[in-house]
Amino acid sequence: MNRNNTTPIPGPIEQLQRQLDEFRSTQPHRTKLPETLWQAAVELARQHGVHSVAHPLRLDYTGLKKRLDGVPSPRKKAAKPTFVELIADHPTMADCVIEFEFSTGSKMRIQWKASTAPDWASLFRAWREAER
Repeated sequence: MNRNNTTPIPGPIEQLQRQLDEFRSTQPHRTKLPETLWQAAVELARQHGVHSVAHPLRLDYTGLKKRLDGVPSPRKKAAKPTFVELIADHPTMADCVIEFEFSTGSKMRIQWKASTAPDWASLFRAWREAER
């Protein structure tokens, strides 16, 4: 069996190989690779395959495969809900409707007609406990 693989390395992989060699030559051994280099390797693995990228770049095959499958991909987090407190100048008898919705699709709707608001914290806490 011939172990000398003479298959040429594609240009983009060679370019990333040079960047990795430069990074490794300036950093202490076992320094984590920057996310930008990992992302470049993931993009190349999508085009050329995991082994074809991991082997010449001396990257962990399993780690690259996990990243390719989307395990630690940096994603934008969904906007966190904000809290809005409504304070009336003077108590009035008004018809009010409040709706809560979880990202899972669960919804709670509260409708009341009174001069004082219900205990929101207790209602919300009870609803969350019931959802679990």
